Amino acid sequence: MKRQQFVQNRQFNKLKIKQLSIAILFTGIAVLFFSCVNKIEKIKEFSAADKLPGMEADTFEMLYSDSAIVRFKLIAPKMIRYDQEKDPFIEFPDGVEIEKFDGQMRIVSRITANYARYLDKDEKWLAKNNVVAVNEEGDSLKTEELIWEEKKGKIYSDQFVKIIRKDQIINGIGFESDQDLMNWEIKKPTGSLYLDVAE
Repeated sequence: MKRQQFVQNRQFNKLKIKQLSIAILFTGIAVLFFSCVNKIEKIKEFSAADKLPGMEADTFEMLYSDSAIVRFKLIAPKMIRYDQEKDPFIEFPDGVEIEKFDGQMRIVSRITANYARYLDKDEKWLAKNNVVAVNEEGDSLKTEELIWEEKKGKIYSDQFVKIIRKDQIINGIGFESDQDLMNWEIKKPTGSLYLDVAE
């Protein structure tokens, strides 16, 4: 009787160990599977087509014309186009210089910045970091962020701005102008300094 009970206990223990081994094996497979799924998802996310640039160019230069008249000239050390994004854009990570021309090919304004982005859908430029805009009279605007909306023909900023003229320096917060930088307004002037200019 005792021997029979011992044999049964031994068989029961073997069965338990077998079941436990199977459970551990399935747990290991499940952990491995979910780990692989997570890694695969990360790889997919990293290599998704809409995150990769559609085109890259170094020492980029472009002329934009309308009705056979050159309107703008753009120069940038690097251009990256993301055309698979939901809202496609062009990035200029190493800075940009844009010159605007009148009908006689005279430069009427110039904007430079250490970083710029062009939003295709909105036809809008965002210039950041050490932005300098100059009009044909030589007045210059300095700020850290400037937005240019081509459709509306206006340039604006809600950041600190400094306008340097021949006889005056004006500081303030917020700025709006036409795209030739001729009719401008500082929203909240914070100070003005008049310069003694010898005739």
